[in-house]
Amino acid sequence: MINADEIAGILKQQIASARTETREDEVGTVIEVGDSIARVYGLTAVKMGELVQFPAGELGIAFNLEEDNVGVVILGSDVGIIEGATVRRTGRIVSVPVGDAVVGRVVNPLGQPLDDKGPVNTTRTRPIETQAPTVVQRQPVSQPLQTGIKAIDGLVPIGKGQRELIIGDRQTGKTAIAIDTIINQKGKNVICIYVAIGQKTSTVAQLYKILTDAGAMDYTTIVAANSADPASLRYIAPYAGCAMGQELMYQQKDVLIIYDDLSKHAQAYREISLILRRPPGREAYPGDIFYLHSRLLERAAKLSDELGAGSLTALPVIETQQGDVSAYIPTNLISITDGQIYLETGLFYSGIRPAIDVGLSVSRVGGAAQTKAMKSVAGQLRLELSQYRDLAAFSKLSSDLDKTTKAQLSRGEKITETLKQPQFEPLALDQEVIQIYVAVKDFLADVPTERISQFHKQFYEFLRTAHPEIPSSIADRSEITDDIRTKLDAAIVEFKQRF
Repeated sequence: MINADEIAGILKQQIASARTETREDEVGTVIEVGDSIARVYGLTAVKMGELVQFPAGELGIAFNLEEDNVGVVILGSDVGIIEGATVRRTGRIVSVPVGDAVVGRVVNPLGQPLDDKGPVNTTRTRPIETQAPTVVQRQPVSQPLQTGIKAIDGLVPIGKGQRELIIGDRQTGKTAIAIDTIINQKGKNVICIYVAIGQKTSTVAQLYKILTDAGAMDYTTIVAANSADPASLRYIAPYAGCAMGQELMYQQKDVLIIYDDLSKHAQAYREISLILRRPPGREAYPGDIFYLHSRLLERAAKLSDELGAGSLTALPVIETQQGDVSAYIPTNLISITDGQIYLETGLFYSGIRPAIDVGLSVSRVGGAAQTKAMKSVAGQLRLELSQYRDLAAFSKLSSDLDKTTKAQLSRGEKITETLKQPQFEPLALDQEVIQIYVAVKDFLADVPTERISQFHKQFYEFLRTAHPEIPSSIADRSEITDDIRTKLDAAIVEFKQRF
């Protein structure tokens, strides 16, 4: 027998306990796809810079908000995306994993690992685009960031929180300066982030090996967007690296970030803009190309004491064509940064390495970012070198030179030789100061130029064994007292009798 009341009761009970979850999704349709760009119809409420998701899980950034469609930049390959595919809003802005877990790793601009150390174990993320610290949240740059390169620490000092541009033609040693600076941060509590934009995978692998062999990968993150990657990943790479650096900066840490290089970054942005039909301006770059780099580099800062006094120091790298510093992108970056290290091809091929042009290189922070010891010996250095370069140019025209000019040329030659330095061999502060002191105070007048590097090496070894208090006092106090100066002069005279 069928009991109607019983059935009705069961139905009522089920209706009462039934829960309906309605989820509202805004969905659009792909109307055109190609070159890692998709045009999507129907996402009327999407935000600028929001992440959208394609059917197979690929992500894209809403880049162009137009009247009847949205231009989406696909983060990855567009091979699996077809016309008519559905696109969903995620409600999230592009973010990357941040924190201590990313240190020592090689990741892509989305924070996905490229090394064989497994997933990045962190739950913390940070949007790649954030507001730069305001004027009130900063403090002046005052602490030196030692690069271990005599010519830079002596002539164009870099401070924590500064932005110093490394500029020069291809193959003049720009990346070498950046790598030396990373290696020199060993044991100095500075975390380094190296952003490789549009470089060959083999080059990044080589760099990883150099840093691992030097023991520098323990405190370094490599963010790699290689030349084979789509323009979208090359475009977000520096912002992703900067977000990782900012997180550590707000944790009261000192961070050094290297963007290598921003000319390829500008080209990636130009590529995206032209495919999205944005109006081209000078050299086919879009009109907001200045803002592209200014909003990135302004995020480098030395935070105020109230915010923990952390710092983010940026060393952007830019490539020039045949030494043309007045090209569009180089001039933009020179006006944004606090100085530049200019590497000249002529100097590089004449054997002066690092090939730093003293006349065009400048640090707008200047002596504020130098220790007292370096300031006391490097004061004369720039003047001596500038005068030597001018004299050397004139002396080619004249055959008979007077005694004073010959002495000055010889002195300049010895100083130039002193500033030469092999790659991947950064020096400690006391070693740099002692070498510059010996050169500037004219103790090398009777040492043959070809034996100068040998002299410096042996003299430092002599000091460490016979007079260890001199280098240790300079290293600890970061200044040369009158007492140390007297001892140092005596030690030089003593050593020269042996040499």
